[in-house]
Amino acid sequence: MTGAAYQPSMLDLAEAGPALTSLAALRRHALDRGAWVDHLPGWVQGSDDVLETLLYRVDWRAERRRMYDGEVDVPRLLRWYAARERLPHELLTRAREELNRHYAPEPGERFVTAGMCLYRDGRDSVAWHGDTHGRSARVDTMVAIVSFGAPRPLLLRPRGGGPGLRFPLGHGDLVVMGGSCQRTWEHCVPKTTRAVGPRVSVQFRPAGVA
Repeated sequence: MTGAAYQPSMLDLAEAGPALTSLAALRRHALDRGAWVDHLPGWVQGSDDVLETLLYRVDWRAERRRMYDGEVDVPRLLRWYAARERLPHELLTRAREELNRHYAPEPGERFVTAGMCLYRDGRDSVAWHGDTHGRSARVDTMVAIVSFGAPRPLLLRPRGGGPGLRFPLGHGDLVVMGGSCQRTWEHCVPKTTRAVGPRVSVQFRPAGVA
């Protein structure tokens, strides 16, 4: 792991172990152009155990990407798990199963892969984007994100301009973006000058969505 400061919460350590709360408490936010976002704070209880596993037992990878006339460091660490690859914590496997039972998508739209990002501190971020890689710009898809660690906001805005939304994602929170959201909206996690600890974002996606 990097030198990111991580301090488990005393409240979370008191839990018997990581568990999932009911998805019945999800709150749906209907957006325009057929997009929607479901939000459930505290979906994972006892989540310090999961965060510790993610911070110290995942083989995080630093990447560089081409931008303009050169290459730059990606401002976060990454790890991608293929459909049949074992996830680093058993609760994440259960979480994916619960999401598939709740949303009951078509067979080709089941959540199968897991992309993970480690935001080491406030300098790490992800720029505005939509998860459409490998898919037609006319095909809707879902992306489910479970957040562990220090709270960071997830911002959304319509492609082409217009009022946006802000979701404060905390330890164990869930957000699911569906409908046309990946095609007609963009999302980002901005940098911050505040002193924040590490955060891990786990993104469940259907096959073929990067």
